[in-house]
Amino acid sequence: MTSPAPLPPLTDPALLRDIAEIGRIAAVPRILETVAHITGCRFTAIARVTDTTWTACATHDTLGFGLVAGGQLLLETTICDEIRQSPRAVVFAHASLHPVYSTHHTPRIYGLESYASVPILRPDGSFFGTLCAIDSAPATFDELHIQRSMELLAELIGNYLDTEERLEQAAVALSDAQQVAELRDQFIAVLGHDLRNPLQSISIVTESLEAAPHSDQQQRMFDHITASVNRMEGLVSDVLDFARGRLGGGIPVALRSVDRLAADLQQVVDEVTNATGRADIAVRMEIGGAVVCDPNRLGQLLANLLTNAVQHGDADAPIALEVQAASNGLVLTVRNGGHIPAERLASIFRPFSREQAELPRPGLGLGLYIAAEIARSHGGTLVVASDEATGTAFTFRMPGGSA
Repeated sequence: MTSPAPLPPLTDPALLRDIAEIGRIAAVPRILETVAHITGCRFTAIARVTDTTWTACATHDTLGFGLVAGGQLLLETTICDEIRQSPRAVVFAHASLHPVYSTHHTPRIYGLESYASVPILRPDGSFFGTLCAIDSAPATFDELHIQRSMELLAELIGNYLDTEERLEQAAVALSDAQQVAELRDQFIAVLGHDLRNPLQSISIVTESLEAAPHSDQQQRMFDHITASVNRMEGLVSDVLDFARGRLGGGIPVALRSVDRLAADLQQVVDEVTNATGRADIAVRMEIGGAVVCDPNRLGQLLANLLTNAVQHGDADAPIALEVQAASNGLVLTVRNGGHIPAERLASIFRPFSREQAELPRPGLGLGLYIAAEIARSHGGTLVVASDEATGTAFTFRMPGGSA
């Protein structure tokens, strides 16, 4: 048996990727051992064959042929180039007695007697290389049986290659999507932060002008500017809260013992009533003592839930707020007469989670996402339940509600 002459180290990036792709297939060593077992050949390999190169991607060698993954043969010294052009299997058990291969250059160059090689095709039909087995001793195998068996194993390798390629493409796509999402969130955070300065300037200038003598028409303009600035400040706050949640820091809370939480929450109810014109918000609160929380953030959570109920609930059905707090925790529930389809419930707390066909509404679609993040920052949960008979209920639960 003649070992191949050494060739320069492999540096082609495409061939290195092909070797790595075969190396990621866990079944390859067992496949090569199986080929060695059924053929009796002591050297088996998976080769990447192009129109100019023959490269071993994986080998099983008890013959001492001396070729390992990354090793190359001169293409013109192999039979695999003929298989690439066919592509058809070549199998013979005794080269010296074969009518064609007794005079072929490959058995003569490498001292081969038994040989089996079948093409490896990807599922799209493109040629990758060969699954091959060689030995310096004649074999006793049934050539047709060996060909069929190795073709089955080659088909398995081709399918593995397709799966690996799809997984790699998916991983690259996911990485790209994650990078885009991170850049987007960082951009939103910077944008939200930078918008606050001009808004504050507008607010200060408006207050200064409003302090000077002015007409009723000018007062109406000042009121309009102030309302617009307040609206924009609310949107910027939502954007910043969204960015904090998405960038991993979470929405910050300043926990302290609050002994007037009921009054703070009632003020939120009154503000939502004045802003939306909904005077049918029924309130029932039972808070037994001081509550450890961030009252401003809980007020924000409640305002988002009530505003959502006004915008998406049944306008003819009242909205109900129930708050109960004791030493074992706080429970806050907002109910409305609307119904959320089951297929939307799983994504209801995702940012910008609006139906494409939904009518345009004020805001960015971040209210429920921010409410859920506030709940999480308090060590609590925000869940939703909805059916056509009883309507929709958003429930916030926080452990250790009152002191």
